[in-house]
Amino acid sequence: MKGSLWFAVLAQTAILCAGCNSNTPEPASVDMGWVGLRLTLVRTATDPFLPRFNLTLNVKGGRCASSTELFPDTGYAGRRNVYQAAKGMVYVVGQYDARIVNAQSCETSLSEFRHLDRDVVFIGSFDQDELKHWTYFPAAQRSERAFEKR
Repeated sequence: MKGSLWFAVLAQTAILCAGCNSNTPEPASVDMGWVGLRLTLVRTATDPFLPRFNLTLNVKGGRCASSTELFPDTGYAGRRNVYQAAKGMVYVVGQYDARIVNAQSCETSLSEFRHLDRDVVFIGSFDQDELKHWTYFPAAQRSERAFEKR
């Protein structure tokens, strides 16, 4: 009886832990050789049970690097679409924020949506997969997804 009780407690603990978020940073990256950049978006859980994450955008170029905290994911709004814009600019666009990355200086700036060029090319998106792992999906693997209006 003691052995089966111990097994039941271990099984319930394993099930509970499987539903928990790990606070281990989850990086996802894309190399954009045509502009000389590597973007890495790191997602870190801030709550063990709720879908809450901090997001950090790391930009690395040939002679520059930068890091920027993005608006946090406070519940299934972590996806960031990536676009190639004119003049060596890259857009990283989320549900509630848009960042412009300058490929020459690695500088990242916050922009209002209405100030973004409309003539851009969708490159891919940072998002979670069906197993809820953070990853990068190139445009060839998954088409652009619009953000939900809230």
